[in-house]
Amino acid sequence: MTPSGITAILALLLTLGSSTAAPPPVVEPPKTFDLKAIDAFVAAKVKEKGLVGLSLVILRDGKPVLVKGYGKASLQRDRGVAPETRFAVGSITKQFVAACVLLLAEDGKLSVHDKVAKYYPHLTRAKDISLYDLMTHVSGYPDYAPLDILDRKQQKPITPDDLIRDFATGKLDFEPGTRWSYSNTGYILLGRVVEKVSGQPFGTFLERRVLKPLGLEQTVFEPKKRGDDFAQGYTSFVLGDPEPAASEAEAWNWTAGGLWATASDLAKWDLAMMDGKLLKADSFRLMTIPRLLKTGKTKDYGCGLRITRLNGETVLSHSGGVSGFVTYHAVFPRSRSAVVLLTNTDYADHSPLRDVLVPLVARQGEGPDVDVPKVRGPAARAVAVRLFEQLQAGEIDRSKLGEDYNDFLTREKLLAAAARLKPLGKPADVAIESTRERGGMEVVSLRFTFKSVVLRGSLYRTPDGKVQQFLLDKD
Repeated sequence: MTPSGITAILALLLTLGSSTAAPPPVVEPPKTFDLKAIDAFVAAKVKEKGLVGLSLVILRDGKPVLVKGYGKASLQRDRGVAPETRFAVGSITKQFVAACVLLLAEDGKLSVHDKVAKYYPHLTRAKDISLYDLMTHVSGYPDYAPLDILDRKQQKPITPDDLIRDFATGKLDFEPGTRWSYSNTGYILLGRVVEKVSGQPFGTFLERRVLKPLGLEQTVFEPKKRGDDFAQGYTSFVLGDPEPAASEAEAWNWTAGGLWATASDLAKWDLAMMDGKLLKADSFRLMTIPRLLKTGKTKDYGCGLRITRLNGETVLSHSGGVSGFVTYHAVFPRSRSAVVLLTNTDYADHSPLRDVLVPLVARQGEGPDVDVPKVRGPAARAVAVRLFEQLQAGEIDRSKLGEDYNDFLTREKLLAAAARLKPLGKPADVAIESTRERGGMEVVSLRFTFKSVVLRGSLYRTPDGKVQQFLLDKD
């Protein structure tokens, strides 16, 4: 679910190559916690970054101090984002799943140290992998959704057990417990364990044990029908107009990313977890302890939560992304504070918002990623430059592409991208901003600087050198 989505922005995109277009007014980031300044900054950034819609909640000292929607929940129906608008929250779902497992552990019905073999004896290395390994992403089971595109397999319905069979019965990515690598597969498996142990559908257990007790009335798991209070997700390809995003087919999100919620409900969830209203202290402590690997290294991740420290402050955070939606929240337990950002735009970068808002509560830093795989062939920057040139020309060397990206990059998409990229000319600079690992791939974030615009690029490559994803968005 892998681990990166407006009328105003359409006008801006159409004038990218025009020298007569007036630049948008610059709104400086607030330097202090000034709600009026924060509101103005967020509103300006939503337009500048091309976010169709955004829902924001800032919690301080246990109280919501800013609850507001920006932009549109639906362009077609001309519906604005309201505080009651529900968004697909993606992988933020995982901490709810982890909490369900911990509740069953508190009931004495399972142990987080139970081996997978107790529930699924025929899976690869089932006797060597624990539920805790699944919860902390150190099992070695391959991630079934490491890309940011809706690939071919996710367009056809599947059952959770079939998904588990397809992705947890083959070769592991690494020896269990020796590495950390984000895996949606593990959380599908955890969802089925909750069902087997509780004797209830996961959605029913979640509602009875979590949602109702905490009063999360606007949160729902895998909704079959979506009314006007649900946001429409949007996607785009290489500066194209936003268009409604197709959803993943049945069961592909499920307990890895199938939750819908309002920003207010997520803030309420954050506060309930901080205040111990759901889990016992020992359970919450286990959920928020960085995972110790067999190598002696520690990964800044617990159970469905990233755990970081800055100036003595603990920060619990997670992002989420499914087709049409990108989300993020950060929690600061000491001050009972939180920031929740939900967007219905999967192609535009909302990190500048996050990077300004989060430090106003407590600054978050991310530890360096390790175990970035070595990739055969040219360096990432050279590959990215060549791919950009090919997109500009409308001709791509498909022998260098992975099967899913090759299928995703239709001739129609390629020609449309070329028409939008040609006017930009040659980039003045192409810089690598970060390199990390995801799903056994090298993931490189790049910045393409032109005279009139800055683009951000993401390049995913497997060790054999195949390009599994190359996306470009306006900075």
